[in-house]
Amino acid sequence: MNQFSSFPSSLRRPRLRGVHRAVLFAAACALLASGCGGDSGTEAADRAPHKDGQQQGERRGAAPAAGLPGMPPLLDPNDLYAADRPNQLSPVVKDFPSRVYVPNTESNTVSVIDPKTYKVIETIPVGNQPQHVVPSWDMKTLWVNNDRGHTLTAIDPATGKKGRTVDVHDPYNLYFTPDGKYAVVMASMDRELVFRDAQTMKRKKTEPVSCKGVNHADFSPDGKYFIVSCEFSGELLKVDTAKMKVIGQQKLPFEGAMPQDVKIASDGKTWYVADMMADGVWVLDGDKFTEPWLMPTGKGAHGLYVSRDSKSMYISNRGEGSVSVLDLPSRKLVKKWELPEGGSPDMGGVSADGNVLWLSGRYDSEVYAIDTRDGHQIAKIPVGAGPHGLAVYPQPGRYSLGHTGIFR
Repeated sequence: MNQFSSFPSSLRRPRLRGVHRAVLFAAACALLASGCGGDSGTEAADRAPHKDGQQQGERRGAAPAAGLPGMPPLLDPNDLYAADRPNQLSPVVKDFPSRVYVPNTESNTVSVIDPKTYKVIETIPVGNQPQHVVPSWDMKTLWVNNDRGHTLTAIDPATGKKGRTVDVHDPYNLYFTPDGKYAVVMASMDRELVFRDAQTMKRKKTEPVSCKGVNHADFSPDGKYFIVSCEFSGELLKVDTAKMKVIGQQKLPFEGAMPQDVKIASDGKTWYVADMMADGVWVLDGDKFTEPWLMPTGKGAHGLYVSRDSKSMYISNRGEGSVSVLDLPSRKLVKKWELPEGGSPDMGGVSADGNVLWLSGRYDSEVYAIDTRDGHQIAKIPVGAGPHGLAVYPQPGRYSLGHTGIFR
């Protein structure tokens, strides 16, 4: 979309007024298929002690909350991203070279950037229309989502070399259940959520959806549900992880809404959904799944990324070439960083040390490196055509939930 609807810039209105809303809850309609999945692979990341010598779930003396069976318990029940501190790399990834992997949707390639030199050091040919580069749950593989090529291409992050290609239909985006058992394919054009074995990618269960354009998601702190955005019908889904079923559905209260990235705050309670047509982020209670309210941020709000100290969220505004900074504890926008020459900041991630925000320039064949301490643009790197969901790798965390890197 090149046109963006206007919306008042004031943050004083907690809700949209005069806009019709419809909240639909999907009824359970089929029994869960049996015979699903086996061992998800390595458990090294789960067992690894952290700097303070404590095992997961022991910090602050809190007992881990009951979650999805098999899911590693939270390090800190008060901070969902406690495992993502600067340079706190898992033993699985600590020796991987630091790189930025950029899928070029229109060039059918992945540009590999060395973040020390800010230069492209390799270009890897992949399948048709690569949309995102996604770290696997066990963090050993990067999966390139070749959406229109109907394949996933594996990249070994230890060597940077291309590996096997797996046939997977319509893999617009890819997530992993918190227990590590299943990959969840966002089959956007097929209008399906497809649950596959996280290692073999063999199809286990298909959940048809009535909305259009499933694309982004995030998981609750206990892993028992996840929320999905439906770009082309302006809707949100709530999905039971264990049952692999849609249990809630609602229409966003904005005509022409196009929700994009989904991210839960560090408090584990507040959800944010970027909307490129409403020019802001929806603020949602995920547990209650009631009607959200809109916080305007800028034209074409798109990607959502949490800082290494869990206190801020970076919001890329693709339609105006800016990044808004949200203070998570207060839920207030505190800064806006303008790219000096404009651009189209889209999807990306934060460097392992937390000092650089990397974003693709979707319509400008470039990647931006932005200093998170003061917001200045460090570098602008030419890449292929249509750069989209780039992955900064490795990043801190014990396991990956997918997309361009959601680590816990």
